[in-house]
Amino acid sequence: MRDQDRFRSAVAVWAAGGPDAPAAARVARELAGDGLATVVLVEGVSDRSAVEALAARRGRDLVGEGVCVLSIGGAMSVARFLRLFGPQGLAIKVRGLCDEAEEGYFRRGLEQAGLGTGLTRSAMEALGFYVCVADLEDELIRALGTVGVESVFAAERDLDRFRLFQNQPAQRGRAIERQLRRFMGTTSGRKSRYARALVHALDPNRIPRPLDQLLPGR
Repeated sequence: MRDQDRFRSAVAVWAAGGPDAPAAARVARELAGDGLATVVLVEGVSDRSAVEALAARRGRDLVGEGVCVLSIGGAMSVARFLRLFGPQGLAIKVRGLCDEAEEGYFRRGLEQAGLGTGLTRSAMEALGFYVCVADLEDELIRALGTVGVESVFAAERDLDRFRLFQNQPAQRGRAIERQLRRFMGTTSGRKSRYARALVHALDPNRIPRPLDQLLPGR
């Protein structure tokens, strides 16, 4: 499926419901018929950036493989999206990634979609759904180490800004891991930019497991 952006837009309107939903559903179905094999559900845009960055780093062509990474705008929406892609919707394979705090939403969504009952984390993984501890930013910071993250900040010409940020009264005394996470979320677009940059900086042997296992095999 080549027109993934149009597909994402149609699915968002379909999931939201309302008078435009039937037309959006028709568009989504038509586009999905153009070779869509798997939808990967993630909570936010920065998660999508990280997943697509890892795919690019590994030389994968997600569009050519029929894999669409879809940001659902928060875990509370996951049940609706699972219904859209389930047997009563597009009947497409679905995988997903969520934060630890949102695991319950994903578990209930999978159960409501008829994909199991009393699902454990291991059972969710068997379905292709992975949980980040505590979230993907934490996973990436642990994998790179604080020095490694600061090196990425330096390469992105943000290290001086980060040092100023560290000296703000609200940040003094906080663990550096918390400062790093907060800094990445302070400016619009920065979180997604750093999701890509941190993934590209990772040692190939230190890719966080939820991210490493998320995409379907070729």
